[in-house]
Parts: sequence; structure tokens; C-alpha cells
Amino acid sequence: MKLLVTGAAGHLGANLVRRLLWEGEEVRVLKRRGSENRGIDVLGNQVEVVEGDLRDMDSLRRATRGVKRVFHCAAQIATVEGREQEIFESNVLGTKDLLQAARENGVERVVVTGSFSACGHRPGIASDETVPFNPFAGTMPYEKSKAGVEHECLKAVVDGQDVVIATSCAILGPYDYVPSRMGRLIRDFANGKVLAYIPGGFEFVAAHDIVEGHLLAMKKGRAGQKYIISSGHVTVDELMDIYSRVLGRKKPPLRLPPKLMAVVSQVSTRVLKLVAPESPQRLTPYAVKILGQYRRADISKAKRELGFSPTPIEAAIREQYEWFIAEGQIKGKSSGPFVPGYARNGRGSKRAESATA
Repeated sequence: MKLLVTGAAGHLGANLVRRLLWEGEEVRVLKRRGSENRGIDVLGNQVEVVEGDLRDMDSLRRATRGVKRVFHCAAQIATVEGREQEIFESNVLGTKDLLQAARENGVERVVVTGSFSACGHRPGIASDETVPFNPFAGTMPYEKSKAGVEHECLKAVVDGQDVVIATSCAILGPYDYVPSRMGRLIRDFANGKVLAYIPGGFEFVAAHDIVEGHLLAMKKGRAGQKYIISSGHVTVDELMDIYSRVLGRKKPPLRLPPKLMAVVSQVSTRVLKLVAPESPQRLTPYAVKILGQYRRADISKAKRELGFSPTPIEAAIREQYEWFIAEGQIKGKSSGPFVPGYARNGRGSKRAESATA
């Protein structure tokens, strides 16, 4: 059956599409005009493309027509202020309209990507799917929008629609075309541009694992339920050690106090907002705050109900590093076209094999 993937140019979507192609699925993608779409464009005619936008209902109707299942991975991500309305329209209203278009066109099931940042936080205790999200705890617009996305999913389920939420943590792995914040970090580390870091910790998920979680949610998830998908909690010190081993470079010489970086990030954010509002920032005040919370996830539900089993984080970082080398964004010896781990020990169709390159 034909599948639709939104957000196919993003980190998760690019990995999901290639996995689906490797398994021989027929894939349609929603391509947003004006975005960085190289993750889609390099696939050529391996996927069917529908141009559109989450804020364009007619394009959502075209995208969902004739498909049986939808993976809704698209979202507007921002950790700085100033894009609240755009984030709300794309994430919350876009999800609402996509679900409506899917209902109109008889889509059997929709798996929507959630965010761990929209899960409730309990200091010192791992959070599961039952912990309420607190919108008053200094949360950013993106977090609030993803909580709104879940609300729209549950409203649709009450109306009889089959919707499951697969909640993602910070993704590590290949096909990071944009690239993501973590992609920029490993690229800069490899190129000797990371001179300092701050202690902290967060939940990370291998690209292979979050894709697997979405496939399992589509196959086994219960309608109206959400499942947290994570490969494990990693501190920044541990992350720097892994980078050092995988990349063959020494750790950054400076380990800065979080309080100092909180002040520095606030000043740099204000300056960049004025002189270069589109410039990506490695550490925003929000990022410093989140790292200092050492958020942990309880993935017992995904293990119990979906059969999810996490893979090693270091393997995901190694794949991410190898992919950046193959792309020429990190200096290193390339072994040829990149092939993801799941495809190295198996064979698919010619179409699927070319999708891994």
C-alpha cells in the first residue's frame, strides 16, 4: 500500500523514507516549497512528490488522497523567540488539518511524531507517558506547540480516527541534510571548531531506533496512545568521550560552568537576534536550561507494548560521522557511498538498495 511521509527532508523523515524504500514500500512525500529539500531531491523518482505545506489544506488533501497510512514527521522547530505564530500554524493547525484531510480521504492510520520536550519533567525521576506537561514551567513555544499537537491527535481519536503518537528524543544518526543541532555539533567537533562545552545530560535516540519506533507504532500501537522512543540518557561528558573515540580527536579543553554559559547564551541570543536572526546557535538559554535538567525517559511502555529494543548510541554516532564523511562535510577517508547499518547485512530490491546511498 502507498504510504505518505511528511517532513521527509528532515532528519527523522529522511531516515524513515529510506528505511521504507529499503523494505520495498511505495512512498509519497510532502515537499514544502522553499525549504532545504536535498534529503528528498537526491532520491529522484524513487518517491512520489506532492508539493505543499502544512498550512495549505488543498495540498494536504492532495497528499493524503489514495494513501492508506501516514507518517506525520513534519514540524517547525525553533529554540529562539519570535516565531511563535509560525510554529503554532505549522505544528498545531497543520496537524489538525492533516488529520482532517486523512479522515476525508479514508486513511486507515496516522502515526504522528511527538517530542520528549512536550513530556512532563520530574527532577531526578525518569518521565513516562503519564507525566503531565506543565506549560507554565518556563517552556518554549516549540514545546507548547508539540503539546498542542498531541491534543489535536487525541481530539481526532475521540472522533473515531486511528492515530498513534511516537515520541522522539534528540536524534543521532545519518541523513542529516539540514543539519540538526546535534549534526552541527559532531561536524564542528570533527573539524576542530568545538573548543568548550558545558556539563549536562539529555535523552538521545539513534536514527535507526526512532524509525523502528515509528514502524512499530504503525504496526502495533494502540489508537490514542503515545510511546516514548529513546536509545538512552547520555551526559555531555559521556558524549564528548564518545565523540573523541569515534572521531579520533581530543575532547575540547574547556568545561565551562553552566551558570556562566547561561549568561553568555542570553547575551549572544539577543545580539544574534538583532544582527543575524537566521543564524543557528549552538547553545541558546533554553538549551542550557534543558541540559542542566538531566531529563530522563522511561521507555517501558514502548518495550512492553511495541516490542521496542534500543540500540547503542555510539553506533548511531559512528554512522552519523561516516555519513558526514561520505557527504564531504567532514574530512576523512570515505569507504564509498554510505550504507546504513540495517542494510549492511541484508538485501532489498534494486530500488531499496539505491535508496541507502
